[in-house]
Amino acid sequence: MGKDIDLSDHKGERLKTMLMVAFGQSKMTARPVPFLLHLFIYVAFLVTQVELIEIIADGATGNHRLIWHYTEGTFFGSIYTFVINFIEIISVLAFVATIAFLSRRNIIRLARFKKPEMKGWPSKDANLILFGELTLITCIMLMNSSDVALQRLEVFHHTDQFLVSGAIAKLWSGVPVSTLLVMERIGWWGHLMGILGFMVYLPFSKHFHIFLAFPNTYFTYLKPKGELTNLAAVTAEVKLMLDPNADPFAAPAPDPNAAPVKFGAKDINDLTWKNLMDAYSCTECGRCTSECPANQTGKKLSPRKIMMDTRDRVEEVGKNIDKKGKDFNDGKSLLGDYITEEELWACTSCNACVQACPVNINPLEIIIELRRDLIMEQSKAPSSINAMLNNIQNNGAPWQFSPMDRANWTTEN
Repeated sequence: MGKDIDLSDHKGERLKTMLMVAFGQSKMTARPVPFLLHLFIYVAFLVTQVELIEIIADGATGNHRLIWHYTEGTFFGSIYTFVINFIEIISVLAFVATIAFLSRRNIIRLARFKKPEMKGWPSKDANLILFGELTLITCIMLMNSSDVALQRLEVFHHTDQFLVSGAIAKLWSGVPVSTLLVMERIGWWGHLMGILGFMVYLPFSKHFHIFLAFPNTYFTYLKPKGELTNLAAVTAEVKLMLDPNADPFAAPAPDPNAAPVKFGAKDINDLTWKNLMDAYSCTECGRCTSECPANQTGKKLSPRKIMMDTRDRVEEVGKNIDKKGKDFNDGKSLLGDYITEEELWACTSCNACVQACPVNINPLEIIIELRRDLIMEQSKAPSSINAMLNNIQNNGAPWQFSPMDRANWTTEN
């Protein structure tokens, strides 16, 4: 839906950025405690997939601990035992981290999780994901611990070397074999179905950033923060005006078949595909909003809301296309129906939100494009900005006095 933009340059630098920011979580370190908690969940998500491979292999072949049987008694068997133990330890840490995140949202009630845009579905979505993570961890520990208990009863034959699940298995002493088998199957199916269900749910959730963080950071804008894009049509006009040798009457006639030049963005089709990817990569963590000086002083602007509104509008337009075709116009737009002028003009363009984002999202660019539409397409701006623009047009400076008087301050006593 977004406009095309070429971000294929500097591939080496882009790859480095992706590895540092998305894979290495480098921007999360600005807040050490949440970084550590998130790291536990992040690492657990990665390494647990190793055991998931074995779960799927067992289901497909009808075996039990297929990888273990193929590696038992070899060097790779020791690696297998180490990996499973590491998975269990990091899973316990992830369980603790998930409880902490639930507490931060629902008991401590951190201010950035209680902003107006987080009411309703966003809050439920976050809690649903966290409870889902607890369920996944519980299932895999139930599977492993009941498995160990069955090993000790010699129902399953392989070495009992799982540290965490071995300790939990002591709770199951005296439990009948039939019950242990049911527990092991509940854990096995629960983890497998939970993972598959989680993957289906992701595109409807803020946790879509698990996948999109990597391409989003790869396609990061590499220009310095604060450097705004110039509009090509405006740049060409200014160069023509400043060229003393240019003949304005010699300019080629406009192409009657060409689409009219549009300044700024009013709806999502006027934004670039990278802006829309930013919206879908948003984790709704609220770091951008908590760092925003305008939001801190009570103004309506929330950079997180800008991204959430953009994503919601993309969803709405997409559903309209599916139902009524790509040319359907619902009479609504991102500017006005989702994002208000008050929000846009509260922005100081300081880039605090861009700097704070863990996955290099750029809310400022969307804000600037929407403001350009207000100024250059609709001629709408607060009176203070209109006064400044008039002064620049008439006096060549933002101040309301003649250019001839600019140096008068040097003669004052």
